[in-house]
Amino acid sequence: MEPCCLKYITLTLNLALSISAVTSLPNSPKTKTSLKTCNFPAIFNFGDSNSDTGGLSAAFGQAPYPNGETFFHSPAGRFSDGRLIIDFIAQGLGLPYLRPYLDSVGSNFSHGANFATAGSTVRPQNTTMSQSGYSPISLDVQFVQYSDFRRRSSVFRKRGGVYEKLLPMDYYFSKALYTFDIGQNDLTSGFKQNMTFDQVKAYIPDVLRQFSNVIKNVYAQGGRSFWVHNTGPLGCLPYTLDRFPIMAAQIDNHGCATPFNDVARFFNSRLKEAVVRLRKDLPLAAMTYVDIFSVKHSLITQAKKLGFENPLLACCGHGGKYNYDKNRKCGSKVTVNGKEIMVAKSCKVPSVRINWDGVHYTEAANKWVYDQIIMARIQTHRFQ
Repeated sequence: MEPCCLKYITLTLNLALSISAVTSLPNSPKTKTSLKTCNFPAIFNFGDSNSDTGGLSAAFGQAPYPNGETFFHSPAGRFSDGRLIIDFIAQGLGLPYLRPYLDSVGSNFSHGANFATAGSTVRPQNTTMSQSGYSPISLDVQFVQYSDFRRRSSVFRKRGGVYEKLLPMDYYFSKALYTFDIGQNDLTSGFKQNMTFDQVKAYIPDVLRQFSNVIKNVYAQGGRSFWVHNTGPLGCLPYTLDRFPIMAAQIDNHGCATPFNDVARFFNSRLKEAVVRLRKDLPLAAMTYVDIFSVKHSLITQAKKLGFENPLLACCGHGGKYNYDKNRKCGSKVTVNGKEIMVAKSCKVPSVRINWDGVHYTEAANKWVYDQIIMARIQTHRFQ
């Protein structure tokens, strides 16, 4: 059976023979679509903090309040005030929000699992998390976790009882949607090591080789429907603008750092080429490439027109031009006279802000991006 959901989302006629690249078009007519007609029984997600629903929190400690304040009203493992794009994808499919694979308390994996962790990279990093901030759970490790989860789910479901209720049916793995949102940290890791833009570009082919190998491995285990996000506009993040040396001439009319956005565009162009090759190599796969960069860039550069404010200012942070301080991140506290006081607080109205904490997006921004992809203003490009 053809994966109807991918065809319906991207408006292509035959995903069995094409790859769709979704691109934001601000002036294009709205095309009303819905995920409710799709029939994916499960989602298996791989990625970094852009789609982490609690993996890093389960392993290394909960993302502190005010993370989660808008929708969950308490910390919920997400680096945002509320839901992420992956949450809206699950909701649109009529599925529960994805539980992180690493969270053993109260988790139900009957309709999928999330292997993403904040700070994850495609390539394993040759540092510890305390040294670099990057997660040890790189994409290759996430695949190992998925493979083990797939095998053991089959074994334990046969025991019946609670296992039948908490684990996915065997056939779900071949009918599931496999989502990937990773690569941003592979770029910033080079910049943190003081590499030049050309040096970062030089290792991107190896990043995408390793990325492609994981897709092939999932395919070899029966995965058929793949949904791949490219990386967003790095040069428009408060984190980037505050953290790295940027000359005035490198700032565009919207306040974003052009060289960092150029590297992101370079990565995305090579990622699209990799997806095209994967489509040729994996004849039964339905591959969808989603141009997240263009949608997010449109949101940031047209923020006022779209009802948002201060697109380059972190909602939750402390001090500086961008309300971002790498040493006092969202939720940070200081002790004064024996009493803890939060200094990196949330802004008053997150719903009109785009950036949450200098790196990640608010729920309102995530919802807007999701709506552009699924509901409106989309164009597709097909590659035979």
